[in-house]
Amino acid sequence: MTMTDDHRFILDPATPDLHGDDDRLRAAGPLVPVTAEGVHTWAATRYSTLLAVLTHPDLSRELRYWKDRDSAPPGTAITRIVTDTSMLNAEGDEHRRLRAPLTAAFTPRRLKGLRPRIEELTAALIDRLAAMPPGRPVDMRKEFAYPLPRDVISDMIGIPAGHQERLHELTDAVAQVGGSLDDTPDLRQALHVLLGQIIDERRDSPGEDLITDLITLREQDGGRLSNEELFATIELLFIAGHVTTVNLITNAIGALLHVPDQVELLRAGKCPYSAAVEETLRWDSPIAYFPMRYARRDVEIDGVRVRAGEPVLACFASAGRDPDQYGEDAHLFDLTDPPATHLSFGHGPHFCLGAPLARLEAEVALSALFDAFPEIAPAVPAEELRPLDTLLGNSTRTMPVLLGPRAQ
Repeated sequence: MTMTDDHRFILDPATPDLHGDDDRLRAAGPLVPVTAEGVHTWAATRYSTLLAVLTHPDLSRELRYWKDRDSAPPGTAITRIVTDTSMLNAEGDEHRRLRAPLTAAFTPRRLKGLRPRIEELTAALIDRLAAMPPGRPVDMRKEFAYPLPRDVISDMIGIPAGHQERLHELTDAVAQVGGSLDDTPDLRQALHVLLGQIIDERRDSPGEDLITDLITLREQDGGRLSNEELFATIELLFIAGHVTTVNLITNAIGALLHVPDQVELLRAGKCPYSAAVEETLRWDSPIAYFPMRYARRDVEIDGVRVRAGEPVLACFASAGRDPDQYGEDAHLFDLTDPPATHLSFGHGPHFCLGAPLARLEAEVALSALFDAFPEIAPAVPAEELRPLDTLLGNSTRTMPVLLGPRAQ
């Protein structure tokens, strides 16, 4: 991270030290002027500031309030997010209208029904890992953290078997798990086209899945969802429904392997696996920075004046290590002191709809992995792991481990 002559920090998508950058941002103030992918914005760096930003009535996700929206560079991760036409960028009644059709899919009852399928998929992945050549490093991001949430959300949404290979090829790039493709605007367009084909096929061949449910709702409810909204909702569910969970599981595996003594707390029953999930969400949030909220009028937050039309960037990874919220040991991963609360799933009306599913997937995955491979160990030092090349996601490109023998 560098600074311009006008004291504006430039956020680096490929930074090798995200948390070091965030330490400097927090030290600079609660709201700090930054440049992110060519966009001038305020960055909400501290827990209390981020909470205020997420809940402030005069800060909106609606793009129309951003005064400089027409000057945003095209094709960036930020531009993809802020121009999304799903519930992500809606507010008030419009947000409730778009979100309501999905709430039934994430009720505790539905999630309880999903647990056996998640456990089945996890067990199959554990069998696959156990069959790999012994003694060779295995990339847990690619071989475990990625396929589980990808396959769960594919089941929920209703991806036909005939499209899964191509869809997986494209989402490999989105989730940054290797492969022959890079996450580019052209690739996102190809993914967009493929999802459109899948929606069209589901119209002709309905199933017990979210695409069918949303299509049925649209047809029966007088156009409650437009075609564009239907598509944007499904695209959001598919991508958001697995990519951040990939980061969560990857980061949790890394923390448990690279921070001494933490795994033994889990194996001895001194801490539940849910504590590992929550502490990972705080300490190494799956999302680094997330765009954006815009001031509908001049507002003052923590002594800083944000002018009407100016954007504010949410710094989730920074808030998770804020000493003002979590004490002097906020930089430490400690399962014996999991957070009472964190903001990694957001807060307020835009709180992540899939948070219970992500928590469930991560808890099942971690429990199965560390029970199956009692000698699992990192294959490289933590400092050699390459970070994701994106402002949005916070994780590493790989997570190589030595599995050791499977427990008998």
